[in-house]
Amino acid sequence: MGAALAVAVPGQASAAARVDNPYAGATAYVNPDWSARAAAEPGGEVIADEPSFVWMDRIAAIGGTPGARGLRAHLDTAVSQGADLFQVVIYNLPGRDCAALASNGELGPTELSRYKDDYIDPIAGILGDPAYASLRIVTLIEPDSLPNLVTNAGGTAGSTPECATMKANGNYEKGIGYALHTLGALPNVYNYVDAAHHGWLGWDSNFVPAAQQFKKAATMEGATVSDVHGFIVNTANYSALKEPHFAVTDSVNGTTVRQSRWVDWNYYVDELSFAKALRTELVRQGFASDIGMLIDTARNGWGGSARPAGPGPLTSADAYVDGGRTDRRIHAGNWCNQSGAGIGERPTTAPEPGIDAYVWAKPPGESDGSSEPVDNDEGKGFDRMCDPTYTGNGRNGFNLTGALPDSPVAGHWFSGQFQELLRNAHPPLDGGNGGEEDTQAPTVPTSLRVTAKSSSSVTLAWTASTDDTGVTGYDILRDGTRVGTTATTTYTDTGVSASTAYSYSVRAKDAAGNVSAGTPAAQVTTEAGGGTGTGALKAEYRNTDGSPTDNQIRMSLRLVNTGSAAIDLSTVTARYWFTPDGGASTFGTACDYAVLGCGNVTHGVRSASAPAAGASHYLEVGFGSGSLAAGATTGEIQLRLNKSDWSAFQESDDYSRSTNTAFADAPRVGVFTGSTLAWGTAP
Repeated sequence: MGAALAVAVPGQASAAARVDNPYAGATAYVNPDWSARAAAEPGGEVIADEPSFVWMDRIAAIGGTPGARGLRAHLDTAVSQGADLFQVVIYNLPGRDCAALASNGELGPTELSRYKDDYIDPIAGILGDPAYASLRIVTLIEPDSLPNLVTNAGGTAGSTPECATMKANGNYEKGIGYALHTLGALPNVYNYVDAAHHGWLGWDSNFVPAAQQFKKAATMEGATVSDVHGFIVNTANYSALKEPHFAVTDSVNGTTVRQSRWVDWNYYVDELSFAKALRTELVRQGFASDIGMLIDTARNGWGGSARPAGPGPLTSADAYVDGGRTDRRIHAGNWCNQSGAGIGERPTTAPEPGIDAYVWAKPPGESDGSSEPVDNDEGKGFDRMCDPTYTGNGRNGFNLTGALPDSPVAGHWFSGQFQELLRNAHPPLDGGNGGEEDTQAPTVPTSLRVTAKSSSSVTLAWTASTDDTGVTGYDILRDGTRVGTTATTTYTDTGVSASTAYSYSVRAKDAAGNVSAGTPAAQVTTEAGGGTGTGALKAEYRNTDGSPTDNQIRMSLRLVNTGSAAIDLSTVTARYWFTPDGGASTFGTACDYAVLGCGNVTHGVRSASAPAAGASHYLEVGFGSGSLAAGATTGEIQLRLNKSDWSAFQESDDYSRSTNTAFADAPRVGVFTGSTLAWGTAP
């Protein structure tokens, strides 16, 4: 009954030594309890053999409950199946899920000792049994916990007293640290920490603080970052894996997609882009450079007749996004038994660079919570977010919940939802279109062009393809070799060298695996490497505002000490060159966030002594004090500037601007020690 994931690496798993990706070459355990319920549903047999996580959501679940086998019985069954990968959710923190009543747990806010003694230790004892040494055991550590400490523990519309209590007593952090340390000591266990989703942590105010919170928990109660094998996003949620019809960098009539009601200034529009960016930030925070990400795709397919076939109208940013988004929820904060959802990508190994697997963390058909109060002995309360008549709260913008009616208690079987998930699956469960095999490839993308280049990156854009069932993504080829994929119509390639000629082509693909021919080649030669060789610093930059024509310039910078000795930051400045393009000649500047603290960052606009094309002025950034150790970075510094009359810029021709939204070397941002140019090429 074991189900083989779609893998890139053949062969059977071995637990003799830790591997980089536990999913590679593995046959994953299929939970017979879930499988039987799925197969009993009309049409459910088509997914009944898919592997999913087993949830240990209370102490009684360890030994087993009526209708569900316990942990040891699951493991014994996995061995008898011939599986070599077992997936389990560790989910019973004190004061669990302080922001959602439906998934509250049995332990009170102060019962940390009971969590350790009666929950984690017995689980560790079972997982450590030599009888299961042949299994790679993937643990999903405590959904909906650490993110709540960032977003719901005070000062926001979604804050609750319960979350404030858990932040104050530290028992989420201590409990997770203990779980990581205890389970991470087992040689065949791979810990993945829950990291919410893009619609929760995708804003600047949440993104870096969340990564810092994860690091803090991973270094408590004896745990170290080496106890964390990776992170998982979208656990038990509905956020789309890829939004194929719009990108966060798109603009409509001068208004960015980020300003639309749906995106609401978020920097991400789907889970794949969020997972990749979060992985980069987690590595920057000190986690291992080879950590992997998992994405829960069990219920984020959003197929069916409501799935848009292309972008929305260009009448406004809202119309463009709402008409083209595949995620059809009323609000991205809605999480309970969502109407219109579908089965997503089937469990797949290594689908993208940095992504260990698409997984089914929340088994399809298991309820998120009851639509009305239901007495139970599982510690699970009634949450109005599961009530389809509720008009919402601060966490979902006071919208209707979009929840299905007649739902049972969290974790119980919900036939009505399961049937809807089958109907709306994307990719379709039969692998085709309306029951007929899809053999038609998408049209060839058009108008491939280079929109930006530097010594270390090339940014491409093209016009979208069309397809009879919908384009799911694009492959980017550099000199004939695929170097990346994207669901949008832009891509930044950061794997290039300075002063080198490259040839790019793009091809489109659909859900059935049909692939178009490649575009005519776009030729580009990267710029010469930055720096004068006189210093041991470099600048890294990312664009945090995709619109080049609005009334602010936004960016993030960070400086890196590439030398072997510490550098006095009070002697260091960075310059970002631009032109104001008319309007006022005085400026306002701001630091919105800095790892070093905005109070230690100086900033202001100066006129260039020798104006050049795209560089009549520059934003100068400095530091009040501090020392930058050899090999260290200042961390992110989020900056913006505006003209005093708030008139619009035209940034497209600015000397220092680039379009990359992930940090990359910035040879057109100058870094000075005193008056000496240590990095970059001045205009």
